[in-house]
Amino acid sequence: MARLDKIASHDGIVDHLNHDGSIVSVVINTRSACTTCEAHSRCGFAESKDKVVDIPTQGVAYTPGEHVIVNISEGRGLLAVWIAYVLPAIIMLAVIISLSMAHMSELVVIIAALAALALYVALLFLLRRHISSRFVLSVQKQQKSDTPLC
Repeated sequence: MARLDKIASHDGIVDHLNHDGSIVSVVINTRSACTTCEAHSRCGFAESKDKVVDIPTQGVAYTPGEHVIVNISEGRGLLAVWIAYVLPAIIMLAVIISLSMAHMSELVVIIAALAALALYVALLFLLRRHISSRFVLSVQKQQKSDTPLC
């Protein structure tokens, strides 16, 4: 994969597999090295010590306790930033500006902006399966190395 196609690679440990082995749950262990990673601010894995992610195995056999590498592409990471930060900000600003220009009271503007965000979150909830299908993480077996990733 080209450098621009990858936003982050994280060390992880296989926690468990689903009943048919098609999905592997991986515990991502963040390390202090994440603070020096160039993708640290966009990654989301560096917010807490451990995160568990479910990843399709794509026919590769994994065993609990096995060390793996988890990757996500830059395009998917940027899409997540748009969905989580940019679109809600645009929605909120549009409601605030339009209702303020219509000379609505501040209380009405605030309630309308919060209601618009609540509708946005409800829409995300309804579309969660479609959205989550676009964020496919990949997992690969880790080669024996002393060099930590992000």
